[in-house]
Amino acid sequence: MGFPDLTTDAGLTVLNDWLHTRSYITSDSPSQADVACFKATLSAPDSSRYPHAAKWYELIASLENDVVALPGDASKAYTAYGPDLSSDVAPATATAASGDDDELDLFGSDEEEEEDAEAARVREERLAAYKEKKAAKPKAAAKSIVMMEVKGWDDETDMVALEAAVRGIEKDGLVWGTSQLVPVGFGIHKLQINLVVEDEKISTVDLQEEIEGFEDYVQSSDIVGMQKL
Repeated sequence: MGFPDLTTDAGLTVLNDWLHTRSYITSDSPSQADVACFKATLSAPDSSRYPHAAKWYELIASLENDVVALPGDASKAYTAYGPDLSSDVAPATATAASGDDDELDLFGSDEEEEEDAEAARVREERLAAYKEKKAAKPKAAAKSIVMMEVKGWDDETDMVALEAAVRGIEKDGLVWGTSQLVPVGFGIHKLQINLVVEDEKISTVDLQEEIEGFEDYVQSSDIVGMQKL
């Protein structure tokens, strides 16, 4: 059992025959078996010579980074999948070499053409359904972790009230985190506070302007660290 070298004509013939009545290598949905065979194929098969293999290759290629999450054993090689070449499926060349000319249909039958059209239709429908599902999948909002420092005016600045004023700013896409008071010198402190922002909703420049609007407490503010989540 197992596919031969999928970079050769013989291997691609076996793969194309295998996918004649299948959308994927081992089941009705993509798995690590498809990933292993996809990697072993190296490049897209010629659609004029291997139409089923070419369509399958295009479908697996469309999965992009999602292949990591596919079910199955990622440690198996492509040779662990496919037909039993001694009995199940043999390349068309093997049939021709058998000498049984009476059973060799050089032009194909109408029934085979109908099966090919039906298999192609099903594959196209599944590919379209996957692309639609992928497009509809909500993307996670881009977020950043920010460390901000807010400096008070002098040693008489009420830092508790300053922090309360800062945390009192509530916005969609803004989450306040941990904080601490850091001594600057001469009894003056600054508030060091962490926050998480959704990049598309929160402007740190606008946020600083709003904080510096608490003129009774705030002398200045600075962004001292930022990291994408």
